[in-house]
Amino acid sequence: MTAPKKLRYCVDNEWHESKTVKPYMPVTDSSTGEIIALAPCCTVEEVNAAVAAASAAFPGWSGRPIQQRTEVMFRFRALLEMHLDELTLSVSRELGKNLEEARGDVIKAMEVVEMACGAPILMQGDALMNVSTGHDTVLYREPLGVFAGIVPFNFPAMIPFGWMIPLCITLGNTFVLKASSLTPQTAMRVLELLIEAGLPKGVVNLITCSRNEAELLLKHPDIRGISYVGSTSVGLHIYSTAAAHGKRVQALCEAKNHGLVLRDAALERAALGIINSSFGCAGMRCMALPVLCVEEACADEFLSYLVKYAKERRPGCAYHPETELGPLVSAEHRQFVLDWINRGVEEGAELILDGRNLVVSGFENGHFVGPTIFDRVKPGMTIGDQEVFGPVTCIKRVNNFEEGLAIMNANEFANGSCIFTQNGYYAREFVHRTHGGMVGVNVGIPVPVSYFPFAGHKNSFFGDLHVMGRDGVAFYTESKCVTSRWFSEEDKLEKKISTWEGTIARK
Repeated sequence: MTAPKKLRYCVDNEWHESKTVKPYMPVTDSSTGEIIALAPCCTVEEVNAAVAAASAAFPGWSGRPIQQRTEVMFRFRALLEMHLDELTLSVSRELGKNLEEARGDVIKAMEVVEMACGAPILMQGDALMNVSTGHDTVLYREPLGVFAGIVPFNFPAMIPFGWMIPLCITLGNTFVLKASSLTPQTAMRVLELLIEAGLPKGVVNLITCSRNEAELLLKHPDIRGISYVGSTSVGLHIYSTAAAHGKRVQALCEAKNHGLVLRDAALERAALGIINSSFGCAGMRCMALPVLCVEEACADEFLSYLVKYAKERRPGCAYHPETELGPLVSAEHRQFVLDWINRGVEEGAELILDGRNLVVSGFENGHFVGPTIFDRVKPGMTIGDQEVFGPVTCIKRVNNFEEGLAIMNANEFANGSCIFTQNGYYAREFVHRTHGGMVGVNVGIPVPVSYFPFAGHKNSFFGDLHVMGRDGVAFYTESKCVTSRWFSEEDKLEKKISTWEGTIARK
């Protein structure tokens, strides 16, 4: 067994050893349980240094022609492609996603990098001549300054280097990333590639730290905005605190996505897709499908398919090619999920598939939990209402479309929702009336591509502008309207100027 790698933090494109006196935070190989790296809990001074570097870099970076900034993104995109297999393995090892899922994590980051390469179009403003006699108005979009990103463990490539950094910096801002201490190595390696692509010093800086040090980012006078992904309780605190200090905030929080399965659905095909939606990434994603409202008329048949395909899902070491279900990220998170399953049993839900005792031969110390299905989950059972973030699916039997929709909309979260049906009327009604911000019709994971926003609602999101799409461009820029008038010789002779200086055209 090799000694764990002692990780560093990055300021001004240089990697420094932390002077922290706090214990380093362990990073594990999720399949073996082995500690493979140690992440520093950066000091207050080190966090402030990261912000200072980003602040110092902003004038020069934002002053560069936008074409020069996009050139860095083009080179970055090529490097991500070149190192795709390496990054896939990194995600798989420290997080536990199987290789296909881990590869998708990196590819979804690349998708937004590609969008950011179009920044010269995305950042264009508007203009109108002669808005009033002799007056022209031009709207520019300008960068704001330093942004900070606080990210979770479950998408170490896509969330920081997809949802946040590409648009932020290509539009002219600078960035401080608080990487997850559970899965920091992928983010660190991707930042190395971004620096290799020609990123100037200070434009992106990376730290790992505890919540205490991260609190500085919410109040720091040099930071203009915060992008956060994580729990709802922390997200609400970040939103209220940072907004109270005059910052823009987008806080993407927990989810309990519901699907509605109607009797006319293609039941076996729906079950195959839902297996991926529910148990893909071992359930560790906010667009997982952990609850299904199923019409009673088809529930037994549907469940026969769901249980069958869940049992066939192959668990194993995350980075073995044949694995379909990898481990959870850590021993602590595994216990968190097990506690939720135990709670569901105590609440009276019917456990029809139990994944608590899964052991993978040769990887007995891995953080594994098998596919778990509860049937007859009733209103008020927290297992069916709160986020578990593991391979656990709840079945809520309903009599009809209206009952199912009402149960779904009663949940406090509204990240995503979906319906499985061949009936166009019910599909259209569902799309119109569901509270979910990202909606699927016969699509279990309705995650939009990068040129649309990741649009959660209710307690799944706090803020006004979502990540990606036009929302993302608006979040990282501010508008400046310039109205101008050039005097003719006749204009120069005017003796009386109206209160509105001629900008009101109506009489």
